[in-house]
Amino acid sequence: MKSSFDIAVLPGDGIGQEVMKPCLEVLDCALELCAGPTLNYQMIDCGAEYYSRTGISFAEEDFARAKAADAILLGAMGLPSVRYPDGREIAPQLELRERLKLYAGVRPIRFFPGVPKTLAGNRNVEIDFVLIRESTEGLFSTRTQPDVTPERAIDKLIITREVSERLFDFSFRLARQRKTQGYRGRVTCIDKANVLGSFYFFRQIFLEVATRYPDIEADAVYVDAMAMNLVKRPWDYDVVVTENMFGDILSDLGAGLIGGLGMAPSADCGDTNAVFQPSHGTAPDIMGQGKANPTAMFLSAAMMLDWLADRYQSPVCNRAAESIRAAVAATFASGRYLTCEFGGTSGTGTITDAVLENLKGEQSCCA
Repeated sequence: MKSSFDIAVLPGDGIGQEVMKPCLEVLDCALELCAGPTLNYQMIDCGAEYYSRTGISFAEEDFARAKAADAILLGAMGLPSVRYPDGREIAPQLELRERLKLYAGVRPIRFFPGVPKTLAGNRNVEIDFVLIRESTEGLFSTRTQPDVTPERAIDKLIITREVSERLFDFSFRLARQRKTQGYRGRVTCIDKANVLGSFYFFRQIFLEVATRYPDIEADAVYVDAMAMNLVKRPWDYDVVVTENMFGDILSDLGAGLIGGLGMAPSADCGDTNAVFQPSHGTAPDIMGQGKANPTAMFLSAAMMLDWLADRYQSPVCNRAAESIRAAVAATFASGRYLTCEFGGTSGTGTITDAVLENLKGEQSCCA
């Protein structure tokens, strides 16, 4: 078992920088309490603000450093006021997904008691599912090569068998793992197979892969129906897998179900590399005010610890990850904290202090 890990840290822009520092404090605290490995942080400057200073968004030597690290921890990147000449926002996080082949975008959708509820209807049923978004192709395939004339614009949706099989295998393995933890053990494919041939192709591959996992349920839903189902009965789902653009949209819908992007962590995983970051953006409207909710950043860091645990056979990292989630849960369950997206005044520092206090208290899984 490794005694230390090299972590590439990309704070990025806006509130990304503001939530990263407390996140590293929480990580170090959790690992110290669990007598876990040391994390060696390699700070890397990239993103929109870096582009405005240097004319490049991500230096090639820094990309190489990130690729060589055991994991990549990212804050948030991009500013609406800083763009490439063709109008696109600065997005090194997309470069990481594409160049490192991080095909599985993992978006846990879990509601924490004590967070104000946004969902109408049955409010007593637990919301806890995972959306898997393919992150390297789909409708994002030609984003860096726009086909635009004064008369028309064309984007291409590309789905390949190789990437789809990897994506579905990842999803079924996750469902199998969750089944051992008491979840249903079901994978739902989201597509538009009734209209677009590319999605019919996508679904047929899904059904083929499903036969390899007879212990896991498999079904498929059209994306428009799924948008309605997630509002009416999100508790019915376990693992949900879909194409890049659909996943981009539905993951924000899912975040809305649990209180907002400030509560929504994410990971982009490939076969050898992974990036962990909150689902939210850089929030220029609140940057520099100490208002940012760091919860999604903390939960993303916990996902990183789980990934390190699985990849490097380090059970203590799993325990540290669970201690972070337990500390977050205890913080909001107390009813004492309300962040700015809910109209409250509990800022970055207040939430961080509460999570650290709960980490060190009886709620810690490593106590």
